[in-house]
Amino acid sequence: MSVVMSVNISKTKGIPKEPLEKVIAIKNYGLFGDAHACKNSNRQISILDFDKILAFNQDLPFGSFAENLTVKGLNSKFIFVDSIIKIGNTIIKVTQIGKTCHDACNIKKLLGSCIMPKEGIFGVILKGGLIKPNMIIEVIK
Repeated sequence: MSVVMSVNISKTKGIPKEPLEKVIAIKNYGLFGDAHACKNSNRQISILDFDKILAFNQDLPFGSFAENLTVKGLNSKFIFVDSIIKIGNTIIKVTQIGKTCHDACNIKKLLGSCIMPKEGIFGVILKGGLIKPNMIIEVIK
């Protein structure tokens, strides 16, 4: 079973995100209040599995890699571009796995390395809704 561990946003790009009690996902936009939210972007939301964070460093707080959702049990072996993920009423379409990390990346400077280029899952919001910790994640396609 896959579950949301933390929901995180930041008002500025390039810095770690702060955990919140809940977030609102907005269709074709992203998470309300997040610097990465943008209409028609292919990376409106970012997801990172907690096990990947633990393998990198045991002591990092949620949001350290600027991920919107820190999750547990979402096996990336079964997630592909065009996969559909459902969390409560929210529906996310995976658009990208990994990303190009630029040399000026503040996360990389702070932590010495970044796992989002290989492990990050990015998507667009097909249907908005509330997302909060402990919600079950379903991969429906």
